[in-house]
Amino acid sequence: MKKLLIASLLTSTLAQAEVEISDARVRAVPPGQKMTGAFMDIKNSGADLQVVSAESSISKVVELHTHIKDGEVMRMRKIPAIDLPANSTTHLKPGGLHVMFIGLKEPLSIDQTIDLKLNFSDGTSQALEVPVKMIQKPGMKKEMKQDMQH
Repeated sequence: MKKLLIASLLTSTLAQAEVEISDARVRAVPPGQKMTGAFMDIKNSGADLQVVSAESSISKVVELHTHIKDGEVMRMRKIPAIDLPANSTTHLKPGGLHVMFIGLKEPLSIDQTIDLKLNFSDGTSQALEVPVKMIQKPGMKKEMKQDMQH
């Protein structure tokens, strides 16, 4: 039994080491807005894997989302998992795959860090401390962004 536990712990540690998360950030939103998203790059240097869920204390609900084109309009959709193909990097970014926080419990401050836990299809998880940052929405021109900073 003891050998099985040690082997299980080693396997879990090795699997986690094969997933590297970089450039993680949460979009800053105006006070009163109850939703935001988290974005990051997830490098998987092991076998095929999926993010199957996410958890955080900052919102009532945390979901995995993507954007789909519905006619001429891009719409967010909840998805059951985010695929992390072997030996590749998956980009979670505005206008694409992301972690969605619904029902924010408190306003977020720029440079505040939030807790985020990603759960993987192999039973492992990774806890993160993610900074809140100003993130430009896709398609927003740089000049427009500058004009908004009065």
